[in-house]
Parts: sequence; structure tokens; C-alpha cells
Amino acid sequence: MSLSDAAALPSNSTNKSHRKFLTFIALLALADFLLFDRQPGLNLFIFTNAVAAGLLISSRKRQSIPKIAVLVALSLVASTPLAEATSWMGIAISLLSLCLISLGIGGLTPSQRIRLPLVLLRFLLDVPARPFRRASYRWLQRLQKPSPYGVRHHLRNWIMPLVFAAGFLALFAAANPLIDKTLRSIDLTFLLQLFSIWRIGFWLAIAAFLSLLLRPRLMRRGPRRRDVPDIATGAEDALFSHGALLRSLLVFNALFAVQTLLDLTYLWGGASLPDGMSHAEYAHRGAYSLLLTAILAAVFVLTAMRRGGPGDRSPLLRGLVHLWIAQNILLCLSSILRLDLYVEVYSLTELRVAAGIWMGLVAVGLFLILLRILLRRSNEWLIALSSAMLVLTLYAAALADIPAFIARFNVAHSREISGEGIVLDLDYLSTLGPAAIPALDTYLASLPADADARRVRETLLWQHIGRPRDWRSWTYRDARLDDYLKQTQLLQDQAETKKTNG
Repeated sequence: MSLSDAAALPSNSTNKSHRKFLTFIALLALADFLLFDRQPGLNLFIFTNAVAAGLLISSRKRQSIPKIAVLVALSLVASTPLAEATSWMGIAISLLSLCLISLGIGGLTPSQRIRLPLVLLRFLLDVPARPFRRASYRWLQRLQKPSPYGVRHHLRNWIMPLVFAAGFLALFAAANPLIDKTLRSIDLTFLLQLFSIWRIGFWLAIAAFLSLLLRPRLMRRGPRRRDVPDIATGAEDALFSHGALLRSLLVFNALFAVQTLLDLTYLWGGASLPDGMSHAEYAHRGAYSLLLTAILAAVFVLTAMRRGGPGDRSPLLRGLVHLWIAQNILLCLSSILRLDLYVEVYSLTELRVAAGIWMGLVAVGLFLILLRILLRRSNEWLIALSSAMLVLTLYAAALADIPAFIARFNVAHSREISGEGIVLDLDYLSTLGPAAIPALDTYLASLPADADARRVRETLLWQHIGRPRDWRSWTYRDARLDDYLKQTQLLQDQAETKKTNG
């Protein structure tokens, strides 16, 4: 290697180190400007994509254009729910996308995409252990003895000039009244506000978050199956032997057949229940407990049908497992029907919407388990597909205006509007926020004399009007509601004008 090449290596390394450090500082300053003491909204969308751009800019490896395009598209698509409205689901999806971008830029993504959820889990599990890794001690040693080409070396070289310059400036101020008067006229009280405890805590949290993304690490793998002691494998084979699995599946299928028969009779068939029990009570008592039953059944199937085990080798056991999974899927569908019957009587809430979504996910998960057994796929395949279904569901829920949907449903199915069900719960409707205003307008169009509904609408309207108007807190959902309110007010003004002129 020539001397010119040797001299070029430290310069290139220094440029990359400077680039990552400057990106870190720029993102920290941007977070302070966009997020600190601000209502979440458009600022989260901008900051998420700024972090993604910063990760691409500070990459040590040259990334291909197709890969950059995919990562940019991932960031934009994943952060779209944050522009629609702020929700914990949208924030979770955006954080997930940033973790994937960090792993992709760091070259830590697996070649087989079905292993991506496990790699992401290793990345997240490594976060608590970061302070105790040996790399942190090596970083402290480099801080004490920095490289002559690193950023810390240049910062250390400024210590002596700044200290002596401050001393000289103090002496000049003592000797020159003009300098002294100028220095005394400088107001530094704004620094007290800048360096508040809450702001410093915010900076530290953002700095820790950025450092994790800029320097991704994976948790070390545990011992493989062949490294597990034989006593543990023997105990597992004893618990899930052919005889134990056969007896378990026979008993489980018999118990589930009784529950399935009852659901087919009373829920799906519409048979009359015993005296003193309504369909709503029957549905409410079983919706959540049956869901937990299906989850426990899924855990048992994954444990019993491990590759190479007695359940995997026996056609009889495989057939019984298929039958049991089918009964569990029907059990989840019955739980959804139970919830639907209960909602028809007692209206809809956010918790019941979440329960319905969760029941659907469990049913899909059981179906994927059945596919995994039929197609003889690995658990990594099952985890990857299940994770993808979960992420897609959270993404759709983050984009959907669930409070507005609940408000419209409860108004349309209230006793005052439909003649059935229960009286509209205005107190609960007020907890849904300003998104319930259009549904309340529909309700007031049929019952304009309802003073309580009008009072709730006015409260929600003032809540919407009184929200922060900073551009950083803008959301598309609020903008749509603004347009609706302006249009409604315009129609009301036109109606009053016609009434006056007429």
C-alpha cells in the first residue's frame, strides 16, 4: 500500500465520525425545536423521517440506491399514521420502522426475511444491557485517550484556548470600562430557561434513543438445542410423550366439543335460553374467557407439535391436533359473535372494539398454526407471519378514526334513533373527544330539543377550539374536523339568513 493511501484512511474515518456526530447534534437540536413542550402532531411525522434521513446520511457503508429507496419508502409509509392523528399505535409503528432502518443500514438484517422478527427482538433485548457491555468500557477508555483523528480529540483541543480566552477577557473587562459595560449588558437569563431540568431530561432521553439507532447492536444468541443438557430434553419428552399427548388431545377435544355444541345451539342456532338468562348475558360471560382459552390452546399446540417430537411423527396425533385447532378457531368466531350480541344491547366502547380486533387476530393466529403444521414450516415462519399480521392490524387501527366510528355506531343504534337498544350514553360519548361532534350533530338533527346533548357538543367544540394551534401540532384528522365545523357553521348561517329574509 502506498503512502498516499495510508494517509487517506484516517481522513476518511474522521469524515465518517464527524458526519455521525454532526447528525447526532442536528437531530438533538431538531427534537428540541419540534417536540419539547409541544403537543404531538405533525412534529412527530417530521422528526421520524428526519431521523430516518439522518441514519442514511451517517451510514458508514455506501448504500445502494434501491436499498435507500426502500428504506425511505418504509419511513414515509410507517409514519403516515402520525400525520393522520397521534396515537400510541402510530408511534409504535414508527419506532419499529426506525429500528428496521437502523438494522438495515448497519448490515444486521438477516438474509432470510422470516428471521427478521427474531433479529428485531434481539436488538430490543440488547437495549437494557448496553451500559454493561464491554464496548462501553472501551468507549470510556477512548474518551480518556481519544484518537488523534476523532471528534473528541478536536473538542479537547478547544479546552485550553477557551479557558485562556475567558481569563484574558476578564482581565480586559477589569482594565477597560467599555468592555466591562458591554459584558454586563448581556442578558443570560434565557439560559436558565434553556437548561431547565425537564429540558435536560428530554435531551438525555432523545440522546439515548438516537445513540441506540446510530450504533445498533444485537443480543448474543443463547445456546442451541444441542447444547441443552440431556436431562432437560428428557423431561420435555416425558411431559409430551405420545401417550400424554394422545390422552390430552382426546380430553381437550371432548371438552371443546361440548362448548362448541352449546355455541352452535344457542348462538348460531338461536335456540331459547333457560329462564332468567338473556343472550346478552350468555354472550358477555364467555367472550373474554374463551379468548384466553384459545390462547392457551395455541401455546400447547406449539409446544406439543415441535419438530421431531412424538406429535410431529404420529398421523393420529396430527389429526387430533387439526380437529382441536378447528374447534379453537370456531371458538374465536363464537367469541366474536358473543361480543357482537353484547354490543347490540349495551352499545360499543373502545375496549370492546379492541377485544373484537384481538379475537380476530387470535383466530388468524390459530389458522396460521394449522398452516404451519400442514405445510411443515418452522416456528420462525409462524412468528414472521404472525408479526406481519399484528403490524398490519396496528397500522390500520392507527389510521382509522375509531372514536368517530364508535360515536356514529352508538348514535345510530341508540333507543332515541333506532327505537331499540339502550339510551345514548352522553357521558361516555364526551370521553371520545371532539371526534364525536359529527355523530352528535346527527343525533341533534333528530332530537334538537335535547339540552344535554347540546351541552356535550358545546363542551367538545370548545375542547377542539382550545387545542394548541402551533403548526407542529397539526394533524389531518383535526384539519378535517375544522373543515366540517366551518361547513356546518356556514350552512347554519345560510339557514338563519333565509329564515330572517323570509
